[in-house]
Amino acid sequence: MGRRERLRQRALTLAAAAAGVALFQLLGLPLPFLFGPMFACLAAALAGWPLMGMGRLSVAARAVLGVAVGASLTPAVVSLIPNMLGSVALMPVYIVAIAAVGVPFFQRFGGYDRVTAFFAAMPGGAADMVIFGEAAGGDTRALSLIHATRVLVIVVVVPIVLTQVYGATLINPIGAPLNEVPLVELLLMIFAGALGWLGAERVGLFGAAVLGPLIVAGVLSMAGLIHVRPPREAMMAAQFLIGLGIGVQYVGVTLRELRRTVTLAAAFMLLLAALAGIFTEIVVLTGLAPPVEGFLAFAPGGQAEMVTLAIIAGADLGFVVTHHLVRVMLVLLGAPLVMRGRR
Repeated sequence: MGRRERLRQRALTLAAAAAGVALFQLLGLPLPFLFGPMFACLAAALAGWPLMGMGRLSVAARAVLGVAVGASLTPAVVSLIPNMLGSVALMPVYIVAIAAVGVPFFQRFGGYDRVTAFFAAMPGGAADMVIFGEAAGGDTRALSLIHATRVLVIVVVVPIVLTQVYGATLINPIGAPLNEVPLVELLLMIFAGALGWLGAERVGLFGAAVLGPLIVAGVLSMAGLIHVRPPREAMMAAQFLIGLGIGVQYVGVTLRELRRTVTLAAAFMLLLAALAGIFTEIVVLTGLAPPVEGFLAFAPGGQAEMVTLAIIAGADLGFVVTHHLVRVMLVLLGAPLVMRGRR
């Protein structure tokens, strides 16, 4: 594909995403910069439009969220980490329960081989699960669609549960306007995002675009050099690119794939939702977590999407991110070992 054609496809994608934002704002629908691009690009992809993701620019959007989390780390927040140990200890049990339910589900109802079923069920990073699954001999196309659907369903369902079940309001400010952010702190956040992202990629850290900036920004915040999150405009741009990225995952989906793979993945999300609900109730009823934080901590979504929702819901970012990091780390470290043992 030539450079001109790639530019044309990306321009079309940006136009569709922008139209989605405008429509959501016109109708007064929630999270227009996240849901608008996501649903507009999803609809365009299913209609056969030649959309294309934004490449490294979309990865940079995750770096913005990493900086946002890191900037929220303060000595007071860090001092609360020991209080999370009880709920964090449940994460391995949660992963085992998902595997016990998910692998037989995908084998029985999807007809997938053991490798594909295993990596389809695991709620790790979507890209990582596809890469590991491919290396182990799994069905790459099926894994891509299943995990794209997992993220899509989670991003849609979680706000509904937060507002209708837990009474949360998704109106928490995502950041101060650009003109209110001190220039020195803005430059430090840009430095943290770039250095953290590229440095984490160089050493092969999983979730490099989020974790690297999180670590560097966290150090700067703990040192008292950063006191605010990235500006509102950067946070909205990050939501826009993340929503767009979810939607374009469905480019090229056939009717057969839509009927079989995507429907199967959506059905599995009902089982995942039930498991997440059970573990949420456990940590809430035992006093290990407040309701909103407990729910977000065990929701099997991607890091970037859950960080965005945690910020908008006004949840404890440290609590939510810690649990998601533990979950993803357990899956990433355990999946290759488990599959090697089953070969």
